[in-house]
Amino acid sequence: MSLTHDAASAPSTPPSAGRRFRAYTSKHLDELTARAGLGTDERLAVRAVATVLPFRVNSYVIDELIDWDSAPDDPMYRLVFPQPDMLPEADVSRIADLLRQDAPRQELNRVANEIRAKLNPHPAGQMDLNVPKIGGQDPLEGMQHKYDETVLFFPKQGQTCHAYCTYCFRWAQFVGEPDLKFASGEVDHLVRYLKDNPQVTSVLFTGGDPMIMGEGVISRYVEPLLEVETLESIRIGTKALGYWPQRFVTDPDADDTLRLFERVVESGKNLAFMAHFSHPAELESDLVAEAVRRIRGTGAVIRTQAPLIRTINDESAVWERMWRTQVRMGMVPYYMFVERDTGPQDYFAVPLARAYEIFQGAYKNVSGLARTVRGPSMSATPGKVCVDGITEIAGEKVFMLHLVQARDADLVGKPFFAKYDEKAAWLFDLEPALGATHFPYESAPPADVSSLVDPARA
Repeated sequence: MSLTHDAASAPSTPPSAGRRFRAYTSKHLDELTARAGLGTDERLAVRAVATVLPFRVNSYVIDELIDWDSAPDDPMYRLVFPQPDMLPEADVSRIADLLRQDAPRQELNRVANEIRAKLNPHPAGQMDLNVPKIGGQDPLEGMQHKYDETVLFFPKQGQTCHAYCTYCFRWAQFVGEPDLKFASGEVDHLVRYLKDNPQVTSVLFTGGDPMIMGEGVISRYVEPLLEVETLESIRIGTKALGYWPQRFVTDPDADDTLRLFERVVESGKNLAFMAHFSHPAELESDLVAEAVRRIRGTGAVIRTQAPLIRTINDESAVWERMWRTQVRMGMVPYYMFVERDTGPQDYFAVPLARAYEIFQGAYKNVSGLARTVRGPSMSATPGKVCVDGITEIAGEKVFMLHLVQARDADLVGKPFFAKYDEKAAWLFDLEPALGATHFPYESAPPADVSSLVDPARA
């Protein structure tokens, strides 16, 4: 795109669009939750939850996305504000008592860390199973290599977001504990690893949110990759379109950022902008439409994804509306995820049977252009497992599943079956069906040889 022409032809943006970014953190919680109509005890419980899990929101979300007349039941409010019952009651009470006593920060952190340790802060073995090494010896910080063709990179300046989602599976990145963080500032290590591993064709910048970084910082990470011949695509995982679309329209470096996107595309590589939209409300503003138009004008492809979250988007009509709107705006629906087995999963998770019902209810009502979406998909230890349906085989009710991605690439696309369980909410809640003793990604259990022993010799 021509940015000069783009600026001249751009529609006028709302007066609020040019406001400077302002973040609200836990120190603002009491005031904001009072605005939502919460009583004193409820506000204290919210503060207790926010002592364990991260909270951050911004002026755009506060002023443009939340319907305060409907709070605290408004989906956008629930998307960013901790809920009093997101954690076990005993844990919330324990922290609340410390807050009432004005306990020292050190004591609060100690108790908060005890609670965090119970929340599976690093699901799918990401701290040890996915860490790549240079020369097979030196572990590379801030990188994950789970699937043959894709490497994830966590730039250290991108380990925060414009706002935090209450369901976020990367919550451990944001609680201020160094031992829980994945991050790296060593792009030269990434380049070396890519050259040593030519099977890697795609790099995903993630975090946090890479788009929290200014253009000058992003360029230092992205531009060296343009010289890696075996790299075919660069992906940027971001919530910025939903939480701060000004980043691509009115921020001081918006035009420079779009020029960087242009350079990626001009280099012959695909630039995939992995946009997270959790609710249709995030798509409604003129500012988002303009940001999408400008990003697409660079040649980047915007793909959309989000998890299915109880109390926020657990209705077929919500997903149908999102996918239809995204297609109309020129974006490509990509994934519906299942809430991962970390953090407040027990609060937000939707059972797999209900998840499939919601997915199918939306999927059947959209055109083929929106049926690029895959789901419900679980990003679990063996890979991305998709629930394809519920059926009956030989008198047994089963889930039909397959691996969209897998640590073992030979398993990709191969169907398998699990016993139907209406309460199962995650892969590890399931059991093999149809007489199988294990799933394809598991080793066969030891054979029971007791029946082969001659009773006379036992």
